[in-house]
Amino acid sequence: ELDDEQIRAREGQASAAVRQAEARVRLAQHQITVLNEQLQQSRFGVDQARADAQGRVSEAEGKLAAAEAQLAQAEAAHTQAKWDREAMGRLFKRELVAEQEARRAESAEDAQAAVVAAARRQVEAARGSLTAAQANLLNPAIRSSQVAAVQGQLLQAEADIAAAQAEAERARASLEEARANRKDLRVIAPFTGTVATRTAEPGEVIMAGTPVITLVNLAEVYLRAFVPEGQIGRVRLSQAARVYLDSDPAKPIDAYVLRIDPQASFTPENTYFREDRVKQVIGVKLRLRGAVGFAKPGMPADGEILVDGAQWPPRPTHR
Repeated sequence: ELDDEQIRAREGQASAAVRQAEARVRLAQHQITVLNEQLQQSRFGVDQARADAQGRVSEAEGKLAAAEAQLAQAEAAHTQAKWDREAMGRLFKRELVAEQEARRAESAEDAQAAVVAAARRQVEAARGSLTAAQANLLNPAIRSSQVAAVQGQLLQAEADIAAAQAEAERARASLEEARANRKDLRVIAPFTGTVATRTAEPGEVIMAGTPVITLVNLAEVYLRAFVPEGQIGRVRLSQAARVYLDSDPAKPIDAYVLRIDPQASFTPENTYFREDRVKQVIGVKLRLRGAVGFAKPGMPADGEILVDGAQWPPRPTHR
């Protein structure tokens, strides 16, 4: 695994940014909940205030109408009392009624005038109450402005939560990128095998694409062999074969023909004798069935292929 100190630091920063952004989202969501409750209460207050104000206006209008009716009744009575006084005055001058009756008519007119004055004061008071009640109708408008203010705060909170969610998504993307970069620092073998060579040491700086190690799957070892061109016609895929390691020639290793080259070639240069090197041969691969861990790449060995109708020849105990 390569050095990942800086990557871990970036991952920690990204993780902290994710937690911070998620906290902002939760805070914005809480604010929206609170503002929704405030908005509901404000709307209820507006409706209640409007209903109360309208009720007080209606009540004041009713009182004003009643006061005006009483005033009209009092004025009518005063008019009648005035006529009675004038009539009594004329009769008194003609000595048709007593002075006491004339004075009683004057007193009745004066009393009725006082009733009219009181009724007028009641009308003025009722009008004042109506004006005050009508002024209270402005309170719902004030409350409506409060509702509008809460709605504005709610819109701002929704914008804040959208921004916080976007920030959280960016932070999560940065965190995933940091985790992916940290995973890239770990060199994972594509298969289970044995390290054959190591071309880089711990702490060494290498270029991208530089091989670090060479792995060999010792469970899938094959022998690269060459068959003379004149005998390749007897060889078939999957035919039984044996491989003899130079390190242990008395112990055959079971194998089979895995591949046959489609074209002939000259014998490899590492063939000992010159007359053999100039011959045309066909390359084959003999896949070993056993000897896991014993046969290793680069070890010299011989191979035998069992052709149709043949038997395994006896193998000498030493070469």
